[in-house]
Amino acid sequence: MKKNIIISVGIIAMLQLFSSCKKTFLAEEVYSSYAPETLADSLGFESSVVGLHNHLSNFFSYSDQQGWPSVWQAGTDIAFVPPTQKQGIEVPYYDYTQLISTDGASSYAWGWAYRMINNANIIISNADNSATGMTQANKNSVKAEALFFRAYAYNILATLYGKVPLVTVPLTTPKTDFVRTSLDSVNNQIIQDLVFATTNLTDVGSLSSKLNANGKPASRANKYMAMQLLAEVYLRTGKADLAEQQCNAIINSGKFSLVNTRYGIKAASPGDPFADMFIYGNERRYQGNKEAIWVMEQENPSTITGGITNNPQQRRNWGAAYYQIGGMTICDSLGGRGIGRMRLTNWVVYDLYENADMRNSGYNLRRKFYINTPGGTYGQLVPYTGADTVFKIAPHTTKWYQYDPNDVFGFAMIKDFILMRLGETYLLLAEAQFKQGKLPEAATTLTTLRARSNASAVTAAQVTLSYILDERARELLAEENRRMTLMRTGTLVTRTTQLNTQTINPVVGISAKNLLLPIPKSEIDLNKDAVLEQNTGY
Repeated sequence: MKKNIIISVGIIAMLQLFSSCKKTFLAEEVYSSYAPETLADSLGFESSVVGLHNHLSNFFSYSDQQGWPSVWQAGTDIAFVPPTQKQGIEVPYYDYTQLISTDGASSYAWGWAYRMINNANIIISNADNSATGMTQANKNSVKAEALFFRAYAYNILATLYGKVPLVTVPLTTPKTDFVRTSLDSVNNQIIQDLVFATTNLTDVGSLSSKLNANGKPASRANKYMAMQLLAEVYLRTGKADLAEQQCNAIINSGKFSLVNTRYGIKAASPGDPFADMFIYGNERRYQGNKEAIWVMEQENPSTITGGITNNPQQRRNWGAAYYQIGGMTICDSLGGRGIGRMRLTNWVVYDLYENADMRNSGYNLRRKFYINTPGGTYGQLVPYTGADTVFKIAPHTTKWYQYDPNDVFGFAMIKDFILMRLGETYLLLAEAQFKQGKLPEAATTLTTLRARSNASAVTAAQVTLSYILDERARELLAEENRRMTLMRTGTLVTRTTQLNTQTINPVVGISAKNLLLPIPKSEIDLNKDAVLEQNTGY
């Protein structure tokens, strides 16, 4: 909240605003001569809403800190950081003794969320108050998209911090008297925003079309995104029956189906249906991904100017540094260049999956490497022994594979982000059913999902929250924000302690206080006219 600035409405001004992430609270630089009330026509609203999508991408592509993806995965039950591969910002998220109120990752997440909220508030306020010449239906559509993003940001804040200041009007001047609002009030606002969004956002288009029903780009917000987020919020707030309703509405809409047959640009090559979803060129709805509810699309900047925001580091974090082995060359079949900033825990590699589970196949979880440089040992299996297995030939997910021949070094990543898909809808539904004591129904839901991957059926006696979280790891490994899932379900400490047990860079200092993050000290210090309380233990 220390970046309280006036948002402009022109496209160029919007881009300037959304890239101004490092300005401080005290900066007096003038970003634009426009005031919020000048959002007065459809073009201004359209450019402003596009700005929300642009700002969203900054949460996933914070390349100033290459360890940013590890913040949300390492130090949980699924991953750890090899000692030689740590980048810095992720260290307090496995050495929890270092997680303090000046933490950089917490500060970035807080600032990102409140920038999104203020940007959305300006659009919402103008949609309500401006005489734009737009129809009420068009105003409602614009407002719904802004409300979705405001709810998305507040859900992140509520999950990470608990009580937070609730701001629902645009801030055009610095404010130094924020107080934390009750969690119930924050949650009620999120739900109110999402209920409006589910009613007024657009439907999704056909699988064959790049455009949705309103002729807008396919990646724009749709009502099913709002429904899925609302289901998660209902689960977090103890309204499992309402969460079940939202999940069933998505599943029964007829718009989506689990991918269970080969498709896409490599359908004739070795692989399987699950792996097909994560091939660059297959991930979007119009490219054949029948599960896709929300895909954050990116383009190759060598072909489309401004095709990516910043330089996402997911491939470099998840992929192994295999090219450091003699005889190994960076290539497409091995996903391009990784660094191995994260290593899957032994629990994931050895204990999580059944052997026949498609999600455990070599197309989805690579364990073997073969010499690929022409020469005398070409095709020979690289021995799977010693320290190299920690990050050079480490077992890893292939979901972030992506090779760009124009960028063999692989700093940038042009791959799309699948942010919501139907596989997770089934998992949310199973969780909602479990929380209502509907164990046979939850078992059926889980079995439906697992059948796609040739995994065994589930019985009612097996259904527990722990089992559902195991299944989320199987299905959503390297997709979901694992830290936030475990914080939402109150299981971060127990599961990390039980399952992240390797002796290399072990998790230390984790305790109950880590179910929330620290409120950034900079925000507390700048809030000079009121007390912004710190979370307990920090």
